[in-house]
Amino acid sequence: MAYSQEADKARLQKFWTQYFAVEKSIYEQLLTNPDEVVHGTVKELAEKYGVDLMTMVGFLDGINDSLKVKNPIEEMDENTNVNLGFDKELLYKNMVDARADWLYQLPMWDNIFTEEKRKALYLEQKKSGTIVKGEKIGRNDPCPCGSGKKYKFCCGR
Repeated sequence: MAYSQEADKARLQKFWTQYFAVEKSIYEQLLTNPDEVVHGTVKELAEKYGVDLMTMVGFLDGINDSLKVKNPIEEMDENTNVNLGFDKELLYKNMVDARADWLYQLPMWDNIFTEEKRKALYLEQKKSGTIVKGEKIGRNDPCPCGSGKKYKFCCGR
């Protein structure tokens, strides 16, 4: 439904706006007491957070990479027992990676991490996606393999 090819742009925009509001609400509740491990069946969690089953499954799919123990997303049904025991640092970094500023800027994070720690986690996540190329070896430079030959006569062939 979220990635439907037949849906028009306005309908998809409305869907995602509604979903992000629900997602934000659930995260606000989870982050209010971050050390409590919420668990139950998918149906029980959907009822607890006041969402339909499909929305809860979408939420569970989104948070799964941040959990200490992953949930069986692919073979899950409404009676599957799941847990929301998340790694706080990993959750914060995954929110930064997803560019979900409405989530990683929630005021609840102030009670979990200091401002310096949040900045450090933010920078660590941003740097993890940066590719740093090594210095280019010139053809007349010594070969990095240690043979003593010029690169062009050794590994550069």
